[in-house]
Amino acid sequence: MIARTTFAAISILVSLATIAWAMFWPQAYWLFVIIVPLVALGLHDMIQRTHTILRIYPVIGHIRFLFESIRPEIQQYFVESDTSGQPVSREFRALVYQRAKGQRDTRPFGTIFEVYRNGYEWVDHSLAPQPVRDNDPRIRFGGPDCRRPYDASPLNISAMSFGALSRNAIMALNKGAKTGGFAHNTGEGGISPYHLEHGGDLIWQIGTGYFGCRDTDGNFDEALFTEKARRDVVKMIEIKLSQGAKPGHGGILPAAKLTREIAEIRHVPMGHDVVSPPAHTAFSSPLGLIEFVAKLRELSDGKPIGFKLCIGKKSEFMAICKAMLETGIAPDFITVDGTEGGTGAAPIEFTNSVGTPLRDGLNFVHHALIGAGLRDRIRIIASGKTFSAFHMLRLMALGADTVNAARAMMFALGCIQSRHCNRNTCPTGVATQNPARYKALDVDGKAARVANYHASMIANLVELIAAAGLRGLDEVQPMHINHRVNNAEIRTYAEIYPSTTERCLLSDTDIPEVWRQDWDRATSSAWKRAQSKSTGKIIGKGDVTRHGDGGRNTMIDDLRTIDSLMERICAALPMGAHVGRDVLRTLRREAPEAVFPHQCDVIEVRYAGDEGGILCTLDFGDHASTAMYIVSITHVTFERRNPLWRDIEGYKKRRIKRLRRLQGGAV
Repeated sequence: MIARTTFAAISILVSLATIAWAMFWPQAYWLFVIIVPLVALGLHDMIQRTHTILRIYPVIGHIRFLFESIRPEIQQYFVESDTSGQPVSREFRALVYQRAKGQRDTRPFGTIFEVYRNGYEWVDHSLAPQPVRDNDPRIRFGGPDCRRPYDASPLNISAMSFGALSRNAIMALNKGAKTGGFAHNTGEGGISPYHLEHGGDLIWQIGTGYFGCRDTDGNFDEALFTEKARRDVVKMIEIKLSQGAKPGHGGILPAAKLTREIAEIRHVPMGHDVVSPPAHTAFSSPLGLIEFVAKLRELSDGKPIGFKLCIGKKSEFMAICKAMLETGIAPDFITVDGTEGGTGAAPIEFTNSVGTPLRDGLNFVHHALIGAGLRDRIRIIASGKTFSAFHMLRLMALGADTVNAARAMMFALGCIQSRHCNRNTCPTGVATQNPARYKALDVDGKAARVANYHASMIANLVELIAAAGLRGLDEVQPMHINHRVNNAEIRTYAEIYPSTTERCLLSDTDIPEVWRQDWDRATSSAWKRAQSKSTGKIIGKGDVTRHGDGGRNTMIDDLRTIDSLMERICAALPMGAHVGRDVLRTLRREAPEAVFPHQCDVIEVRYAGDEGGILCTLDFGDHASTAMYIVSITHVTFERRNPLWRDIEGYKKRRIKRLRRLQGGAV
């Protein structure tokens, strides 16, 4: 304890020396104004039990905490280079500032990026560049079921709620959107008076908390939704399923930032963190989601309806695709968020280690829709870490029709990346509810900067398109973007990212192997197949597609209906198993008299004997006439993903015994 002993000795010696000095010069007693507080602080440090460093190093240990508190500022202003800063480098922060202020944004003396490093990307230019044909390109949102389509800008403001941002920040963003003719996403916090102040186009986001359209119990309220959705300023509605920065976690507004005004807008109580649940209560399955889309479209008088998600389990998105195919209902747009997306507050494990990065998720959604034959009905919005026109271009090459930006728009407002968003101490008045801070943000001046940044981005985007020899945004393809894999290998996005062909997922023989397992696992009736490992029994209910006379139970004589039924049977088979079309035909041939009701409670699949037959047991609940039906299927084909599973037809007894031993007697 050398430091503690030294502190005690110095305290005593300095005090005695000061007293001795004061005997000759009384003014020296004023030194105790400094000495006494320091000695008191040291004594407190020595007896407190919270910080070991302070107990060992009284007084001087506080220097460590001082430096720790200003470390982000030291890092940003003195340590990081123009390209090494995180989450957003100085190079791109400066680019946004310059474009927002209308300053020179050119760079002298060449690029500062290392063009031979792994991961460097660029777009191919053309020796026959095209003239700029459209300085204000527009993308129409609204499928065949939409009565009020919306022509959107290629770049719009991403979801940021009032509450996460200050009132002045919201007003500046919305006025900038009004000036520049682009859209402003409200975020899940609902439509506040500040979103309506200047009349900018709104995309109203509906999250799991249903803020602004919820009843006293927190459930979706149709009447409140209809009232707000039919406002002229609301151009589109977005259902938030998950957020890239914290997928599966829901949203958080810290209690420190919750004001009475925000509580009234959201219909939530004061004094607590406002937490959006991880999942929706208005629906609980892919079919439920698609039906909810149709309901919102009708309640909003035909406005474009879509949903936002960060890709997690691919089979769950494919389940949504299957629900679209079964119902014939499709959203007008899908917003794909990436795990690199920003947020005001998120658990570190979620923001660092959960969710699919944007480019991977975007490519997957784009090609899943192509493979399902749905892409021409649905627009795709990409959201996540976009600051330059090249960032927009490469997302469009992967399938995005438009791009949303959040942090870039915050930089245009004056954000300095202090990362105090979750403390209510934002130094620029952007992400705080402290009046002393947000009132310093000038709405008119910042709105002009938001509009300037947007205009500059669009101008640079159309110039990039022309330089690549393309005539419009719709001609951008993955082959136009290059990616350096290593020092000697370069690949285009077309070579890196997996792709599909039109409607290939709808034909069993055309499904690419890399997509097959997730497609086979997907079911429209549930986000995942719940089943017991020991019995193979599916838990829960699921809808079987009905065809024919006004919804009455009809004979299974339609291959699509059999497909829907067999999806459940497949779920009970071993992992990696695939039931081919021959099984579906066998089922139709062997059970032509079967009448299946709308819902099946349980499906169980097990071996009937050494001959290789399989018994499929379907429990129809209270439908007495068909309470139980057993079908014998004798031709089941397994894929060769797992060497343990071979063709069951003609299986030898030895392999059947081995199969039963591995599965405990049940499949």
